[in-house]
Amino acid sequence: MADSVDDAAFRAALSRFGSGVTVVSTVLDGVDHLMTASAFTSVSLDPPMVLVCSHRTSRFHDAVLEAGTWGVSILAERGMKTSAWFAHRGRPLEDQLSGIAHHRGTSGVALLDEALGWLECRTQAVHDGGDHAIIVGEVVAAGVMQNADDPLMYYRSHYGTMVRLDESEKTVFSDIPGRLTT
Repeated sequence: MADSVDDAAFRAALSRFGSGVTVVSTVLDGVDHLMTASAFTSVSLDPPMVLVCSHRTSRFHDAVLEAGTWGVSILAERGMKTSAWFAHRGRPLEDQLSGIAHHRGTSGVALLDEALGWLECRTQAVHDGGDHAIIVGEVVAAGVMQNADDPLMYYRSHYGTMVRLDESEKTVFSDIPGRLTT
């Protein structure tokens, strides 16, 4: 079945899904491993869980599986250069955080100061995702930057930001004729 899907059409369709941008981090034997990821989402509120997808051939993949703990920095618009840096394969591991403001979470993972929010996770499950692994983590700590609200977005291989409309799912729903009311 998968052989019948045109690769270019598949990639083009996926590029139409806009997403936020994160940098995911782990530390193994005192060495930081980081990667840019847009394949990140919430899984559960109770217990708090998220997932990230990691390419099986990346250095990050083996390190995060062995370490069992990881952090997520949800990037603000000003994190565009940082996102590009951690998306670059083959960069040296030594001093890769040089010049990038960060702090250490309780588990020791690097969390980027220019992020809108931070999560620290403990791996709960790893699932097969083809050429990626789906890593599910229980959130053990979370924080946000107060007074910042400018997310970095990714759409069709380009960075962008969000234009906030006055409407929300609640205001749009209230305008739907014949909607159910309680």
